[in-house]
Parts: sequence; C-alpha cells; structure tokens
Amino acid sequence: MVAAARAIEAHRHDALADDPYAEHFVRAEPACAGWPLRPWEVPAGEADPLWGRLGRYFGLRTRVMDDFLLDAAGAGVRQLVVLGAGLDTRALRLPWPPGCVVFEIDRDPVLTFKRRVLAELPTGSPGGAEAAARVGLVADLREPWEAALARAGFDPARPTAWLAEGLLLYLPAATERRLMDTVDRLSAAGSVLAYEAKLTVESAEVRASPEYAAARDRIGVDLLALFDAEPRPDSARDLADRGWIPSVHTPFEFTHRHGRGPLPRPPDALAGNRWVFAHRR
Repeated sequence: MVAAARAIEAHRHDALADDPYAEHFVRAEPACAGWPLRPWEVPAGEADPLWGRLGRYFGLRTRVMDDFLLDAAGAGVRQLVVLGAGLDTRALRLPWPPGCVVFEIDRDPVLTFKRRVLAELPTGSPGGAEAAARVGLVADLREPWEAALARAGFDPARPTAWLAEGLLLYLPAATERRLMDTVDRLSAAGSVLAYEAKLTVESAEVRASPEYAAARDRIGVDLLALFDAEPRPDSARDLADRGWIPSVHTPFEFTHRHGRGPLPRPPDALAGNRWVFAHRR
C-alpha cells in the first residue's frame, strides 16, 4: 500500500518524493493487480480517502524522512539503520555522500521479496549502482537484534542515523520500549533518530474514518487490526530523560511547510500521528 502511494506521488506534477522502484514492488505482487500507480488512475484525485489523502500523507512522510536523513549525512553521519525497512529504497534513490552504509532490518520474507524484485528489473530500469552500500539484515524486531547488527558490520562508536518509519504503531508497547533502549545503547554522540508514533489509542469515531474504511474495503488492508491496541509509551519523553533532544511534530506542520499534503479534518485518522526527531548529545 505504501509502495503504491509512493508510485502515485512520484508521478504527481508537484511530487514531494520520487521513488522509481515503488511501482515495481506493487506490480510484482499478484494481490495488488489493478491498484493505481499514477495520479490519473485515481478517479477522485486527492479527494479519494485512500489513494488521495492517505496516499499524499505517505508521500509527505517520505519527503520529510528523506530530508532528515540527508541532513544527518550532510552533518557527517555515514551509518544509517532503517528499522522495519520493508520496501524502503533510500539506499538506492537518495544522493548519499561517499562512504555511507545503510543497514535495512526486516524479516526474511520481506527482504527476500525486495531483493528478488530489484534483481529482476529489466535493463534500463532503476536498480543499477547503489548510492550507498546496502546491507540487508534479517531480524524480528520483537526479538533481540543487537548482536546481528554488530555481525553485519555496524559500529556503535560511530554516529548513526536511525529511522523507524511506519513501524512503532504496530509494535506492542514493551517492544517499543526495548527498541528505544537498544537504539539508545547503540548510539554514539551525534546520532539522530526519526520515527512515527500515535499519541493515543484512537476513539471509535476516528476508527470509523473513511481512510481506514477505504483501505479495508477496497484493498483488504485492515490497518486498525494491525495497530497495537495497548496504550502507547511516551518514547519522546523517555529519550529526553536519556539525554536526547527530541522534537515532536504533527504531519500538518509539514503540509504547511511544503505547500501540499493532508490538512486536518474531523474525524481524522491522521490527527493522532506524530513525527518525532531526536538528536543525541
């Protein structure tokens, strides 16, 4: 679903992000046959709750996280870890400075599918030389993963840029706390972290939002069934207690900054979402 949204975003006249690989992932999955991959394939345009409003949210999120990571690389960080990487292709599509390595952590079926699709791209399609060294690391983030990351070449003495995009919403609260503890222990001074969170468990009115209904009824993705139902930890406050400097933002702040993207409307499936950016002193 996110890959399809990124493909649509890439072909907008005012695109916020360009992921030329996204459509290939969607086309490689038979269950996604018939999904739109271009803006003109969405009859209602940005008024469509799924491929319009929610899709534009994913496009905006992609751009904001891209900018954050590139800013970190510009400040000298050369080691990046994408937690729950999924179909992320930042190692391939962003203009990294020399010497960057991107560790992509996810479960084996996800990384295997991703590797196969990229390897099967036809001649002339994106998928050639990588902008950064890419290291796929098989791990379940609900289990200890620190040792596997070290074996893959990760150096905790070097500053790291961490990304948890579209991940924490699906994890039990205890798993989120352990993940944050691990990130903290592995982060040298100068490290940064970006992640997406929800402030609270959503009300019945918000759970009835058209974005959720459209995803469930039209493409069979029940986001509400995937979200963890436990009260969410305040990871930003915990990071501050550990010496990080976090800042918490609504997505709508970046809509105004970039001049496009979703705006609030009740009942709003996006109102409880926060994007958190933290710097390690």
